[in-house]
Amino acid sequence: MTFLVTGREDVTDSVGLLISILVRYPEVATINFDPGRQVLKFTFIASRVLNRREIAAVKEKLLDSIEVFSMLEGKQIRVSLIDHQICGHLTIIEVQRDVETLVQEEIALIVQLLRQLLDDNLVTEANDSLFEEDLLIQEEIIEHMLDSMRVTAEEKHLFAFREDGRVLVFNK
Repeated sequence: MTFLVTGREDVTDSVGLLISILVRYPEVATINFDPGRQVLKFTFIASRVLNRREIAAVKEKLLDSIEVFSMLEGKQIRVSLIDHQICGHLTIIEVQRDVETLVQEEIALIVQLLRQLLDDNLVTEANDSLFEEDLLIQEEIIEHMLDSMRVTAEEKHLFAFREDGRVLVFNK
C-alpha cells in the first residue's frame, strides 16, 4: 500500500494517525480530522440501502457500546455522534468521536460491531498484504498517535481515503 500526502510534505502525527487507521481497518472508507472540535469522523459504507429499523438498530448498538466502553475506561465522552446518509444504492454511516477520549481499542470495537451488524453489506477493501504482526504494529502506532494528538494542537483539517491500493491524505 502506498501513501500520498498533499500539502506540507512532512507527516505529522495526525496525518500518520489517519494513514494507520485506514491501513489497519479496511472497513473504514474515509476518515476526517476536524481540529477545531478535535473530532475524528469515520465513514463506513453499506452496500445497500438500510431501512429505518436497521439504521436505528445500528445507531443504538454503536452508541450504547461506545458509552459502556467509555464507562469501563472511566472517561467522560465529549463527542459521540452517529449519522447516516442514503446515497444511491448505498448507506453511508458516519461515526464522530472526540480525540480526547478515543482509544485504539474503541476504534476496533466500532469496526467489529459494524462488521457484525452489517455482515456482508459492509464495504471493505481487501487487505491481504498485512500479516498479524503488521496489524499489531499498526494498532500500537494508532494508540501512540492518538496520545500525541491529545497534547499537540493540530490546526489542519485533514481528509483521508483509499484508492487503488493507496491511502490519500488531503489538507482541506
